[in-house]
Amino acid sequence: MAEAFAPAKVNLFLHVGGPNSGSAGGDGYHPICSLMVFADLGDRISVKPGEGRVSVTGPFAGAVGRESDNLILRAVRAFVAELGRPMEELAFSLDKQLPVAAGLGGGSSDAGAALRLIRDVFAPGFDDARLEACAASLGADGAACLWGRPVMAEGRGERLSPAPGLPELHAVLVNPGVPVSTPSVYRALDAAGRFGDVTPPRMPEAFESPQELAAWLATQSNDLEAPAITVAPEVGAVLATLRDEPETLLARVSGSGGTCFALCADDISAEGLAERIEAMEPRWWVRRCRLGGPWG
Repeated sequence: MAEAFAPAKVNLFLHVGGPNSGSAGGDGYHPICSLMVFADLGDRISVKPGEGRVSVTGPFAGAVGRESDNLILRAVRAFVAELGRPMEELAFSLDKQLPVAAGLGGGSSDAGAALRLIRDVFAPGFDDARLEACAASLGADGAACLWGRPVMAEGRGERLSPAPGLPELHAVLVNPGVPVSTPSVYRALDAAGRFGDVTPPRMPEAFESPQELAAWLATQSNDLEAPAITVAPEVGAVLATLRDEPETLLARVSGSGGTCFALCADDISAEGLAERIEAMEPRWWVRRCRLGGPWG
């Protein structure tokens, strides 16, 4: 049995253009520009010869949708189509540690881990570019989540370029336990009509400290933050709580919502913040983590 780690994705900023604009063309997609990093926590995927199924365990196993819709199996089908020949049936095991519909790219990261596994174990000659094309076909986070390393993502999320140098980043992730539908968030964005500029912002080659990064990020935004709060007001409560705490350098919604993150100056600050939030709101999902990547 082979195993791979599927880390949580965090959008440090996320600018979203209007539909039918920019590089997305006239197909209704919203072009994006986002600085993505990955946490040292996430799901785990394992694979072995089997019956072409996915078995799910872990605290969020019950929230995973129908097996036929699972991104892991969609990733396998995309891989086989690109490979151009049949492949033996595989059985996947998913240890689901991340909340679902949480803005953390969990499904995309699971699919990316599955693609890396089947390439490395069953088709090692399959090159990176073809593997990335398979991942990109699965959604906006697919290509970035394949590798789990800090990147700038543009277009539909398929155009990746290296992120600036980042300092050691400690953070706290908080989810109120309410799944947030990405299509609903985009509908709220369209209704509001407040689209962002998807031209990559000017940034230094490297950030020297968490404080410098947080100050620069404060000049950017997540254009899906307000629509996510409209769809799920509980997300707004999390954000307000984090922004009111002294350890928080910057708090923001990740992706299309569900989960908020707070950047902290160091591990001790993140630990203190996480413990206080857990005591204040024991029903919330709260995790201290490091951000960057890739992680083993």
